[in-house]
Amino acid sequence: MSGPVDLNAASAFVAATGLELTEVTGARVSGHIEVGPQHHTPWGVVHGGVYCTVVESAASVGASTAVAERGQFAVGVNNSTDFLRPMVAGRLDVVAEPVQQGKTLQLWLVTLARAEDGKLVARGQVRLQNVQLPGGV
Repeated sequence: MSGPVDLNAASAFVAATGLELTEVTGARVSGHIEVGPQHHTPWGVVHGGVYCTVVESAASVGASTAVAERGQFAVGVNNSTDFLRPMVAGRLDVVAEPVQQGKTLQLWLVTLARAEDGKLVARGQVRLQNVQLPGGV
């Protein structure tokens, strides 16, 4: 599958982040998120949970796309996200790519970089398990 993905239709939780995916394949996911006051902690910077959600979402969409033809989807079993620099507002470019894709497990690396200068704001690694879709064989 390639082209825009409407996460609003899939998950109100993810939609609340504002993440927009523009490329989705089993080997790469890319998109962006505009962060601002709606994402802030009480101290005025973007909450780390936003980054964790974006990392998990991008990795899950890509990993699930990679195994969809087998009647499977991928569920996260570990998310390790590093917060590298604080952000108040602006556009972040999101890129997710697999590190390893096996029969039962996948490992994806996701980066969030400031669109203005390419500096990393956060990076995460998600381990996912491939499981049968409900009602699948």
